[in-house]
Amino acid sequence: MDDSLVYGRNAVMELIKSGNPVNKVLLRNEKGRNSDITHLLQEKGIPFQFVENNALDKHAAGQKHQGIIAFIASREYVEPEDILEIASKKGEEPFILVLDEIEDPHNLGALLRTADAAGVHGVIIPKRRSVGLTPAVARTSAGAIEYIPVARVSNLVQTLNTLKEHGCWVTGAEAGGKDIYQADLNGPRVVVIGGEDKGLGRLIKETCDEIVSLPMVGRISSLNASVAGSIFMYEVRRQRNQALSDR
Repeated sequence: MDDSLVYGRNAVMELIKSGNPVNKVLLRNEKGRNSDITHLLQEKGIPFQFVENNALDKHAAGQKHQGIIAFIASREYVEPEDILEIASKKGEEPFILVLDEIEDPHNLGALLRTADAAGVHGVIIPKRRSVGLTPAVARTSAGAIEYIPVARVSNLVQTLNTLKEHGCWVTGAEAGGKDIYQADLNGPRVVVIGGEDKGLGRLIKETCDEIVSLPMVGRISSLNASVAGSIFMYEVRRQRNQALSDR
């Protein structure tokens, strides 16, 4: 039995009501059923998806699911404003990592680990088409999930615009932009990393203040999302350290 899953109508309903963190809920695709649960999920802002019964059977692995399974989050999510507050309390300019549809738990876990090491104040992910704080992410992060606040939002574009209103400069990581080693990454900084094999979404890219790229001098045209994100985070950290030493 998987301890990260909750099976059955009553158990899932009580989990939702409890306020404990939930990544998503899968419901059997039945018309006219579970309207009370879906209404509560919408009210709580928890992602849910209708699937066929065989998909539920696969996740349940023999457990009686009654047409509903909830995926428990390994840690509670925060709000983007909480991340800004963390930076403010430290007397530092915000340093935030935004992930546009990272779906591989190993990539998210690795990015959280680097974010902690590089001094990132928090990470923001979308509610849809993105892996959440699952046990696999927790394991890959090697404990960093306990130290890096993660916010999960419904609209990344809106969130980026809000961060801009708070004085942050939004830098998107994408091919075809300014060389990272020629870019000024000081100041209140939001770094946006695109999803595996997709890069940045069009609206996300248009919302960025600038696009910055890694120099690729070999035959491979791109890097793994967690590797690229790690390089970007440490270049921000290098420039911040240099700015402090120059004062």
